[in-house]
Amino acid sequence: MQIHTLDKASIINELQFGTGISHAVHEGRRADFSLILSMFSDDVRDNTPVEKVEHIDSTEAILRKRFELPEPQALRSDQSSYDISATQAQLFHQGGLPSAKLSHYLQPEVLTYLPEETHDLPEEVYHNLSGHQRRKLGEKEPKELMPADLYNQLITAQRNFQISAQA
Repeated sequence: MQIHTLDKASIINELQFGTGISHAVHEGRRADFSLILSMFSDDVRDNTPVEKVEHIDSTEAILRKRFELPEPQALRSDQSSYDISATQAQLFHQGGLPSAKLSHYLQPEVLTYLPEETHDLPEEVYHNLSGHQRRKLGEKEPKELMPADLYNQLITAQRNFQISAQA
């Protein structure tokens, strides 16, 4: 006697049953219809054709290199941006607006000049902070929390000290 399990049948949809499901519906055989539906796969990936999508690595740096684009305009200032701005101002005074525009297109200056070392806060807000808050902003690693059993450790240490003092 051969044992045939439903797991090996791999019934995906109604096309594999032929007219069996249609006859069950038209003849009102609810039990047969329910049995046939229960044998269908409930995984949507079995019913839907799935194509493997090739992932094309297209990072911004690769695209800029491919299309020979310059580096994007910086958003924030750093120490080198002040030199670029001074050069463009000097070119404006010597050659006028076309010279400054050409310099900007060749080496764009930053969009905004923010104060440095204020942890991305406006200068007014940073100077309004207390010394403790500034110190906390400057910490790279968060402080370790107190151990949960600190009270028990203190009591144990106190009892050990009392015992050693009496001996």
